[in-house]
Formats: sequence, C-alpha cells, structure tokens
Amino acid sequence: VMVTAADSKGKDNIITVAWAGTVCTNPPMVSISVRPERFSYKMIKETGEFVINLTTEKLAFATDYCGVKSGRDVDKFEKMHLTRQKAKFVKVPLIAESPVCIECKVLKVEKLGSHHLFLAEVLAVHAEERYMDKNGKFQLSKANPLVYSHGEYYSLGKKLGKFGYSVQKKVKNQRR
Repeated sequence: VMVTAADSKGKDNIITVAWAGTVCTNPPMVSISVRPERFSYKMIKETGEFVINLTTEKLAFATDYCGVKSGRDVDKFEKMHLTRQKAKFVKVPLIAESPVCIECKVLKVEKLGSHHLFLAEVLAVHAEERYMDKNGKFQLSKANPLVYSHGEYYSLGKKLGKFGYSVQKKVKNQRR
C-alpha cells in the first residue's frame, strides 16, 4: 500500500508499506509497520494520523518509487503526478488515483524491533464508485490490485473461492 502522512505544518509525504492489514472489524482497526528511520515515521508519530491508499497495476511504478525515494529529497505527489485529495477527518491527503483510501487515527505504537507497528482506528473509507456493485460491495478484482512479496510486485489473479467454500454443501444436479 501507499501510506500518506503529514506533519503538523502540513508537509506531506507518501511511503510504500509492505506490512499493513485489517486487525479488527468492530471497531474497525488496521495496522501498518514502519521503520523509525523513515521520513514519514516522524510525521505519523507527531500527528497520529495517516491514510492507507490501496495500490493497483497502474500505480505500480509510483508504488515502487515512493518506497525507494525519500520525501526528504523529493515531492512524490509532484514527481509521480499523483493528485492530493482532501480527507474528511484527518489532515493527511488521500491519493485520488487510489481506488480505496482509508483514513486512520493512531491508537497505539508498538516497538517491535526493526519496525514499529502503528495500531489505528479507521475513521473513514473512500472507495471509487466504479468499483462498487449494486449491493455496495467493493469489487476488488476490477481495481487490478497490486501485491508485493519478497521484493517483487504481482497483480492478483482470478477468484478461487469465498469464505466457507471448503465446507459448503454441494448441490446435487436435479434432472427433470
């Protein structure tokens, strides 16, 4: 994911984070793990806010760039031609090109070793309408999400099943 952060003066940055995820449904909570020496780490610690911006195949180059270039040296929004979008609850910008942006407020920081885990409450979720079905469900596959594993980027493949499919009763074919 690309995480946006800003300091108390409004200077913002984008950091690519490999370790991010949902940790609780009710209340909705997420976590990200960031090395303390990263430029955005101070921003998140100072303001207690960040936005998780999901990445896509179209954002692959920007995702990689934002992970290897420091915000100390370059404005990543400008360099990658990304659009800052105003958030509803936090002072951190969303990335308009991201299909899903999750506004977060830090609840706790756990010092784990090389990385510190930011445990955060989800304040708002913004999803592009074009990826929503008629029932309000986000259609992840249509967004062409990007996945990172062991230094390599991948696009997601086909749907393999749904929750509980391994124990679902099989429907017998009925003949007329």
